[in-house]
Amino acid sequence: MDVAGFENLLKASMGLNVASIGSSAIERAVQERLAACSLDDPNVYWGRVRGSDAELQELIEAVVVPETWFFRGPESLAALAHLAHEEWRRRPDGVLSLLSLPCSTGEEPYSMAMALLDGSIPADHFRIDAVDISTRVLTQAGRAVYGRNSFRGHELEFRDRHFEATAQGYRLSEAVRRQVRFQQGNLFAAGFLPGVELYDVIFCRNVLIYFDRATQDRAIAVLKRLLKPTGVLFVAPAETGLPLTHDFVSTNLQLAFAFRRSAAALPEPKRVPGPLKEPSIRRPAATPAPVLRPVRVASAAPAAASRTGLAAEKSADIGEAMRLADQGHFVEAANCCEEHLRQHGPSAAAFHLMGLVRDATGNQPEAVGYYRKALYLEPNHYGTQIHLALLMEKQGDTAGAQVLRNRARRLERQHKT
Repeated sequence: MDVAGFENLLKASMGLNVASIGSSAIERAVQERLAACSLDDPNVYWGRVRGSDAELQELIEAVVVPETWFFRGPESLAALAHLAHEEWRRRPDGVLSLLSLPCSTGEEPYSMAMALLDGSIPADHFRIDAVDISTRVLTQAGRAVYGRNSFRGHELEFRDRHFEATAQGYRLSEAVRRQVRFQQGNLFAAGFLPGVELYDVIFCRNVLIYFDRATQDRAIAVLKRLLKPTGVLFVAPAETGLPLTHDFVSTNLQLAFAFRRSAAALPEPKRVPGPLKEPSIRRPAATPAPVLRPVRVASAAPAAASRTGLAAEKSADIGEAMRLADQGHFVEAANCCEEHLRQHGPSAAAFHLMGLVRDATGNQPEAVGYYRKALYLEPNHYGTQIHLALLMEKQGDTAGAQVLRNRARRLERQHKT
């Protein structure tokens, strides 16, 4: 099937760069819609989708595959609560305004709300807008009932605080749900989010990687329009290089991947304390000015539980490399990793970080090589499996990507039992 026309249509309508997911994913989506419309001829369907906004939305729904979970990238959420206390809690200008884009099935914006509530930010001091192009995922988000796959890692105290176990799944409390307002929207639509007040915080993670460079520039321009001059933009680790080319600077909050406009850069904030392992946010003691404390817990990656004392001993070097990568200093981060490898020998952690650095700078062949080295040393390195699967899918190797995702899912199941 020739899907070039569909690929161009999706890029024009939602910014999707087909190279990010592979032509086979587009072909599968078209086949799904052919079956749904009881059609056999792709040319007939092409005429239908071009003439119907409703059918174009259905094709977009078939392409969008949500992959998210609660407290994904917990350092960013810890940094959000930290900034809320250090900069915004006592300000006189009212409510803290936040945006989650895309919000998918709701795990990210609800995590933002839980992080702030658990950090003792009063409910009437913040509001979260959550936007996604997919009406299907928004329906799921509105239900706020989640299965086990939405809860990953060992540190799940937040589930005990904020969810009720039901026969259908874990139902989120009304106290968290009412902090988030969901709506459908297309980042590239004319007049996207018209009339909204500017945001103090925008979480836009794991979507920019699906755009080509020109479309990424368009996306950043929209985000800058929506962000207050002193606001903070959070992106994903593989996207950190992009804000730095658009007049943003790092906040220097460790592993937060958070940026401000350079003209609004504040003095370097206090470092959020915490280990390299993924932290979790616990409710602080009832004091006049509570302090958020990331807690030492096992990583969300199931393989983290197998780390040895030697790996912990080396963590300071890797931590410096992570800090440099977070600030967009990719050359320095790579040099730090290479020095670590020279001094201590091969390690999965160093190879994984080298893969992330190469991935962030667009050097996909080298990123794949480093990810494979990490898996050779530690076959159950969950984070590497996920990142390598994404790259393999971008390069058209959907079968290989599926093998890795299946391995990651087996690790999750083993971890949960």
